[in-house]
Amino acid sequence: MARQDNIYELPKDLPIPIDDGACNHLPGMQLSSVLLLMSTTGRTVVYCYPRTGTPDKDPPQGWNEIPGARGCTPQSCAFRDHYQELRMLRTEVFGLSAQNSDYQKEAVERLHLPFPLLSDEKLIFTKALNLPTFEVESLTLIRRLTLLIRDGFVEHVFYPVFPPDKNADQVIAWLGKIT
Repeated sequence: MARQDNIYELPKDLPIPIDDGACNHLPGMQLSSVLLLMSTTGRTVVYCYPRTGTPDKDPPQGWNEIPGARGCTPQSCAFRDHYQELRMLRTEVFGLSAQNSDYQKEAVERLHLPFPLLSDEKLIFTKALNLPTFEVESLTLIRRLTLLIRDGFVEHVFYPVFPPDKNADQVIAWLGKIT
């Protein structure tokens, strides 16, 4: 049984986020050259998440009660575990949150991620794409969503993402239908 403080597992009673339409404007959007994440393989997956936890620190108060907040570490681990399959589908993978680069580097090492985590600490990418955010403990965090980008355009958006540990499976299934 998952403990509430185990960042690697999801509690059974997490609230399910609802689709509030906050990402309806994204499919078909062209990314500016500054924001474009170039992929030499075909597609790029950018999974956006609020924040990865660390085993030695408590999450923000009420974290488990915020729909879509909990599950960043399991989501990253799922993309790690399916990384080779995604590469076989000619897809690059990046994780993105508002955490700083040092925090992201630590998470990549601790979780043994074979792909980079990107820092949008100043929310430049988030604001440019008008991505949905929420506030907790005076932090502005990105709501969990996943962008599939091809040739500079947002091809598909997964939003809301739930459960987060199944997002990589959802992406692979979608890519399998169109490949």
